[in-house]
Amino acid sequence: MNFRVDAFLAVAGLVPVLLCGGCSTMPSPDPAPDVAIHYPETRRTNQVDVLHGVSVTDPYRWLEDDNSPETAAWVEAENAVTFGYLEQIPERAEIKERLTRLWNYERWGLPTEKGGRYFVSRNDGLQNQAVFYALDGLDAQPRVLLDPNMLSADGTVALAGVSVTDDGKWLAYETSTAGSDWEEIRIREVLSGDELPEVIKWVKFSSASWTKDGKGFFYSRYDEPTVAEKLSGANYFHKLYYHRLWTEQSQDELIYDRPDHKDWNLNGEVTDDGNYLIITSSQGTSPRKRVLYRDLAVPGSPVVELLMDFDAAYDFVGNDGPLFYFRTDLAASRYRVIAIDIRQPARDQWREVIPESDATLAGVSFVGERFFAQYLRDAQSQVQVFASDGNLLRELKLPGIGSAGGFAGEPDATETFFSFTSYTTPTAIYRLDLANYESTIWKQPKTAFDPDRYETKQVFYTSRDGTRIPMFITARKGLKLDGANPTLLYGYGGFNISLTPGYSPAVAGWLDLGGVYAVANLRGGGEYGEAWHAAGTKLDKQNVFDDFIAAAEFLIAERYTSPPKLAIMGGSNGGLLVGACMIQRPDLFGACLPAVGVMDMLRFHRFTIGWAWTSDYGSAENAGEFPSLFAYSPYHNLKPGTCYPPTLITTGDHDDRVVPAHSFKFAARLQEVQSCANPVLIRVETRAGHGAGKPTSKQIEERADLWSFLVKNLGMNPRRFAHE
Repeated sequence: MNFRVDAFLAVAGLVPVLLCGGCSTMPSPDPAPDVAIHYPETRRTNQVDVLHGVSVTDPYRWLEDDNSPETAAWVEAENAVTFGYLEQIPERAEIKERLTRLWNYERWGLPTEKGGRYFVSRNDGLQNQAVFYALDGLDAQPRVLLDPNMLSADGTVALAGVSVTDDGKWLAYETSTAGSDWEEIRIREVLSGDELPEVIKWVKFSSASWTKDGKGFFYSRYDEPTVAEKLSGANYFHKLYYHRLWTEQSQDELIYDRPDHKDWNLNGEVTDDGNYLIITSSQGTSPRKRVLYRDLAVPGSPVVELLMDFDAAYDFVGNDGPLFYFRTDLAASRYRVIAIDIRQPARDQWREVIPESDATLAGVSFVGERFFAQYLRDAQSQVQVFASDGNLLRELKLPGIGSAGGFAGEPDATETFFSFTSYTTPTAIYRLDLANYESTIWKQPKTAFDPDRYETKQVFYTSRDGTRIPMFITARKGLKLDGANPTLLYGYGGFNISLTPGYSPAVAGWLDLGGVYAVANLRGGGEYGEAWHAAGTKLDKQNVFDDFIAAAEFLIAERYTSPPKLAIMGGSNGGLLVGACMIQRPDLFGACLPAVGVMDMLRFHRFTIGWAWTSDYGSAENAGEFPSLFAYSPYHNLKPGTCYPPTLITTGDHDDRVVPAHSFKFAARLQEVQSCANPVLIRVETRAGHGAGKPTSKQIEERADLWSFLVKNLGMNPRRFAHE
């Protein structure tokens, strides 16, 4: 059983959302007159690079040095200006109080059974981190197995993943500190709670996968970096190891590495029957994979190359002895399932089990001797069950329009669990009886949010080149389309990631403030398969920005909102999205919230794992790709004499995914060229990273600041909605 960080995000409340429901007590907004903002002096240099014959200025290159006292002083000065501004917003305290109430509800993860016990994560409401429990039965009293809140005083040590042995005796758990991608693995005995002495360090982008006998696990790591390179140095040469209990990390066995391919990432997964180690090799962020395996039933077996052409995605689903099942986009842009008999691995011997359909096959699990196929149909969940021979058994009835996840378990399981959520419905956990397909609610949260006041609609609009794009719009029932509604438009559009309906206390707070929340399913994502993803990459990246701008224009044309009332928000690749769109269409938005964004498209590949993103973005080192990157790079396209919208940039000082230098340089340049009084602020969270593992307290504080910024700059009156 492996709980990776993506599973833990939902449990720990790490979803980009907020709330402000009980705004009836919020005072009438009578803000003090605006005072001119005095930004810190930011040193400029004469740094010029010549790339493919083009001179490129980079006056704020010095802000890339995260170990520099000058950079630290600049961050401190910028934060002083930002928080000085935010503290003057009258509604800020009430928004934070309401968000705290909205966040304060019990949240459970998906339980998994091992050795006669269930293991599950739970947050009681305002805990900074979710706690990991063991239960002797589904209705038994939970017993604390691991409480990460005890690992640090400020809640910044987070669980990044957990893995339990088949017999339920041992727990391997991964922790990250201050939001860093670097993780450490420790081992704890389930019954006694005693911890073994060994600590596995320098782990990244990996999980622990136990052998069937519970004597050890496989994991992947990088070599130890220097102190100076820990948070910004490039990560190359991933290696797969085996760790045996009661031994030091220095004794771990190197299972597989590729010194001839520094950019191969390696991950090992033990099959449910314990007989094989599946080694998956990825390269960059491309969905394409290479697959190797090792026969664990025969000691000393070599690693065997199975799929090495790197021609498609091959996601291991499960196995029936030597028959391996894969989800693949080979000759199927929206994915299908194939079976490969490793005794006859030639391509002409492969068998199609589940064919491609008109919906996107987002995930597959092999549980109870059947396949649970999770589809996306216009970004909404649909789940179908197939027999092991590929015959359709049934479609599962879901609670409504939203997102379902889970359906994990062993091939001989008699039950499985799944989650369901929507924009107005917090995540509920269901138990599915595999004998009769009856589902029952295991845990259903109760919140301070009233979903009956709101509704979600799905609309379709046309992008610049005629492509039909879906968008979800959530707002109060009976919303008056008069162009006066404060609206927050969210997007991502990259790396084959799909945006599907999901509840967030942050978004709930925005709705209770009277806001409209819109989510556009842009190209570059995975909503419609690999062709949809590819249409928003490299030389076609502008399609993503066009899709987002067209979403804004649709909301304005349909009278949901108007430019002064429209804000845009996105994080990481979505931060790039916001940065590019606010530069291309500064007239279209009333406020911009770029979070942990990739803002320098000419140098992103030089830091940490940034090189891996070239599969989506391309590289400035490539003469054919440089012009496209240079044309939309937010940092490089800010123009003097332009009035840009009010902007609040957010990042973390420990972000080693998208290093904070991106946001630092963008903020410095934007402050330099801003030609009007619209504020340009940067909020730098200390002891925080890219987002994963951020303590609940920090999430609430950050969202309160963001929503307060919007209340002020969109001219919102929260009291207007108190009794509607």
